[in-house]
Amino acid sequence: MTTTLQLGSLTVEPMTLALALGAVVAVLLLVLLVMAIAYSSSRGKEAVARAFESEALKAELAELKGRMQTVAEISVTRQSELGRSLNERLDRVGHRLGQNLEESRRKTSENLARLNERLTVIDVAQKNITELSSNVVTLQEILANKQQRGAFGQGRMEAIVADGLPKDAYSFQATLSNGRRPDCVIHMPNTEAGIVIDAKFPLEGFEAFRTAQTDAERKTAARQVRQDVGVHVDAIAERYLLPGETQDTGIMFVPSEAIYADLHEHFPDVLQKAHRARIVIVSPNMLMLAVQTMQAVLKDVKMREQAGLIQREVTLLSADVNRLHDRVLDLQRHFGLANKDIEKILTSSEKISSRSRKIENLDFEQDSPAVVEAKPKTQPNGGRSELPAGE
Repeated sequence: MTTTLQLGSLTVEPMTLALALGAVVAVLLLVLLVMAIAYSSSRGKEAVARAFESEALKAELAELKGRMQTVAEISVTRQSELGRSLNERLDRVGHRLGQNLEESRRKTSENLARLNERLTVIDVAQKNITELSSNVVTLQEILANKQQRGAFGQGRMEAIVADGLPKDAYSFQATLSNGRRPDCVIHMPNTEAGIVIDAKFPLEGFEAFRTAQTDAERKTAARQVRQDVGVHVDAIAERYLLPGETQDTGIMFVPSEAIYADLHEHFPDVLQKAHRARIVIVSPNMLMLAVQTMQAVLKDVKMREQAGLIQREVTLLSADVNRLHDRVLDLQRHFGLANKDIEKILTSSEKISSRSRKIENLDFEQDSPAVVEAKPKTQPNGGRSELPAGE
């Protein structure tokens, strides 16, 4: 029995259907085969391409390896050069650093040495300042005590007078006819009246005047200064100005230039009162100038006193000079005679030399007259007569 397959209006037999299915399967297999062949072909091409790529990669790797080796060699060379350059620079830096350190050490040593010297000077100055402070304190203590202040002023005055005048020109603590004892009496020439110097000076008023804070205190201190100095000036004039025994002018010594300046600046009326009383107020510098003037006066007086002796000595000196002149003239005459004798001796020696040359050269003259030297005759004045003519 034959089976048919009805597809709509189309009737298909089973054999035809099987053939159709076989053809479809064959087509499918062919397609699969073609696809397999194409796939295999593409895989081959890819393998070939990969092989070519592997060879190129190997060549590139070899080239890259060579380049890397070259770069490594260059890096090593440059690294060695860099190390050498760095070593040289480090050596130069180390040398410069050593020089700078040595220079710094030397300068530091010099600065320390100068610093030590300055510190030594400062120490010495500090010691001097300490000693000066103690001396100032001592001076203040001395000036605070009237007796010590008087001794201080007298000591300065005596030093100035003793340094400028000879010992016989002054007397310290000499007793006058009224029993008073001035601090110093300077003996003037050609008179028995000496110049009196008093070294005591009232200081309390000046200290109060300097330390015054108000106008009232200043006026009170100025009044005390005028009173104290005025009383002292009157005391000097009354005690030490004795007619015929001392000069009519006395000296009041102020042992401080500052107090002397204060007197001239603030108390001119006190100075005028002292001048009217014939009392001259002097500072150490003024006293030194006065002593030098007295020294010149004493020297001039001594020169005048010795004028007769000087004149007699000048006369004797003139006689000695005349005597020396005569003796020099005698010596000159003796030298003149000696020069003449020397000239005669030279003439004789020249003749002897001439004769010896003639004898040596056998140069004789038969009819030359013989010349005989005559002995010099002694003159009565101790000289010698001249030789005969021809010599």
